[in-house]
Amino acid sequence: MVFVKAQKSKAYFKRFQVKFKRRREGKTDYRARIRLINQDKNKYNTPKYRFVVRFTNKDVIAQIISASITGDMVLAAAYAHELPRYGLEVGLTNYAAAYCTGLLLARRVLKTLEMDEEYQGNVEATGEDYSIEPTESRRPFRALLDVGLIRTTTGNRVFGALKGALDGGLDIPHSEKRFAGFKKDDKSFDAELHRKYIFGGHVAAYMKILMEDEPEKYQSQFSEYIKKGIEADDMEELYKKVHAAIRADPTAVKSQKQPPKAHKRYNLKKLTYEERKAKLVERLNALNSTAGNDNDEDDDE
Repeated sequence: MVFVKAQKSKAYFKRFQVKFKRRREGKTDYRARIRLINQDKNKYNTPKYRFVVRFTNKDVIAQIISASITGDMVLAAAYAHELPRYGLEVGLTNYAAAYCTGLLLARRVLKTLEMDEEYQGNVEATGEDYSIEPTESRRPFRALLDVGLIRTTTGNRVFGALKGALDGGLDIPHSEKRFAGFKKDDKSFDAELHRKYIFGGHVAAYMKILMEDEPEKYQSQFSEYIKKGIEADDMEELYKKVHAAIRADPTAVKSQKQPPKAHKRYNLKKLTYEERKAKLVERLNALNSTAGNDNDEDDDE
């Protein structure tokens, strides 16, 4: 009797393929990602960098990342929660804060690569479109903007971070069409309006409106500004100081926060065999002692 080996098993006929985990979770657009990380073969393992910007409810995260076979490698990172060190303690998630975070990352990565003196970027933020020019010795640091799943609408905060990185001295392919101040109807770019956003002018204007029309709402919505003594007219000067402080010292500082000494336990600690044995002996001794006391009382009666 001749047995023929089955060449096509059950697994061969299964056509369903499970998608990547981050696709199932709706966290990564792999169609966009593969176009951002694909590198020419003649570049010989040269990393291709992405300028990644993400927003949370209380923070702005900006990173320079390159993809490798083992996973993504972060060259440098900057966060909006670092901005209080530079003098900005409130409004850490608006357009102006995103600009500061992008500027901080750009200056930090150039300092890491010892290119900060060579590429100063746009020292005075004017709101106009700016692209870094290469010098004779080294080409500027190039990265591609990675916006993730954000809707790329005109004036989105992600483009505030992009503008900060451009002014900081990075070379990122871009267009002025998505910066705040671009008008789609007549295809014109209002640099003055963009400058207003960079220096928090839109926030200042809203503060003035609320102060006049709804004082109670102003007190609740801008309570942190009031505590810090920041008024609408102080905005531009505040952001100018922050930009100068970032350029003076962009290096990252390790957190001084001490880890908790004792962690809270919400379940009972698992006892070892010896501890369980000792506990049982203790319980038996307690039972025996109470039984002995009861017998003594009966004898007395």
